[in-house]
Amino acid sequence: MTEVTLPVIPEPKRILFRGHEDLVYSVAFSPDGTQVVSGSRDRTVRIWDVKTGSEIRCLEGHQDYVLSVAFSPDGTQVVSGSGDKTVRIWDAETGQEVKCLKGHRNYVRSVAFSPDGTQVVSGSRDETVRIWDVETGSEIRCSEGHKNLVESVAFSPDGKWIVSGSEDNTMRIQDVKIGKTS
Repeated sequence: MTEVTLPVIPEPKRILFRGHEDLVYSVAFSPDGTQVVSGSRDRTVRIWDVKTGSEIRCLEGHQDYVLSVAFSPDGTQVVSGSGDKTVRIWDAETGQEVKCLKGHRNYVRSVAFSPDGTQVVSGSRDETVRIWDVETGSEIRCSEGHKNLVESVAFSPDGKWIVSGSEDNTMRIQDVKIGKTS
């Protein structure tokens, strides 16, 4: 059994993060708990210091709302999904865009890194779930099957499965390697 180290989070208190110019759609902690990433209707991704609530950096490049954000398991990258139909991978330290992943035909509602950080999964209003290779930016697989927009996606802790939830009132679990639904 692998030992899990919990993030170090400061003493409980209320911290207010100000900087976005419109509503915030998505937030996520960094693996070590020292930073938070947010995605907003203002088309930006922002990284924040948890202790102070101050903005560390603002990532710009999306042409529409940023609907989903997540840190990589090692905290070095951020992934974002947007109404501009793209998935973008960013360097969390520099704020530079590393990859722009294109393939969805409608807005990207949800994104997540695999536990080993080598893949990203995205779910979209185009009713598809796509798996991407982080290093090359290439699409590994596109899975269809939902009858309405895909609202949420996640990898299993062992990275072997993906679960997706849709507005068609279903969830689907599929094998990452072969794409078959369980």
